Amino acid sequence: MSTLSFGGRNYNVDTEEFILDFDEWDENFARGMAPKVGIIASLSEDHWRVVRFIRDSFKASGKCPLVYETARVNRLHAQELKKLFPAGYLRGACKLAGITYTEGYLDQSWVETFAEQVTTGAVEKIYEINVRGFLINPSQWDKKFAVYRAWEMKMPKLTDMHWKIAYYLRQIFEKDNLVPTVYDTCEAFGIDFEELQKLFPDGYHRGAVKFAGLRVR
Repeated sequence: MSTLSFGGRNYNVDTEEFILDFDEWDENFARGMAPKVGIIASLSEDHWRVVRFIRDSFKASGKCPLVYETARVNRLHAQELKKLFPAGYLRGACKLAGITYTEGYLDQSWVETFAEQVTTGAVEKIYEINVRGFLINPSQWDKKFAVYRAWEMKMPKLTDMHWKIAYYLRQIFEKDNLVPTVYDTCEAFGIDFEELQKLFPDGYHRGAVKFAGLRVR
C-alpha cells in the first residue's frame, strides 16, 4: 500500500495506484491521478460526465458499468473514449472514478474489507470447482468466491438477505452435513418462491446453494 498526495490530501492506493476506499474519493483525487493516466490537460466536462456516471452506477448497483454501457449512455464511440482516457477504461476512467479492478463487481457494503484482503501481498487464492462452477471443498468458501459466482450468474445487487441465506445454508451444512431444502430455507426466512427467485434468479441449487459454496450431492 502507498499513497497519492495531491492538493493537500493523502489517498491510500494499491500497488497499481487504484484508490483503496471508494468513499475516500473526491474530485481532488481524480485531478491528481489524471496526469498519471495520460491526461495532461485539465479534466474537461466530458471527463467528469464519464467519471460521475461510473460512480453513480456503482453506487446504485454495486457494479462497475461495462465499457459498452458507459460509452452508450454518454454517446461516445470507442475512439472518442480513447481520446478522453488514453490509458484505457479500467486503468483510466475507472481509476479516476475511484473503482479498482477488484471492486468493479462488489457490493459496496464490504468493499473496504475486500480491498484489504487483495492488497496484503498474499498469493491469489485458487478455488477448486467442478465443471458446473460448484465449489468442491466447502471449507474454501469466502466472500470473494461468493461475489464472483454472483457476478457470473448475473444476480441482482447483493443485499443482507443474500448473505443471511448463505450463512444459514453453511451453518446447517456444518451442523448436519446436509444442505437444507428450498422449503427449509423459505420457512427459515419467511419468504416465498417469488421472493427467493428475485434474490437468486438461477434457482435454489444453481443460485443460492452455489453462492454459499455448497452443492447437493
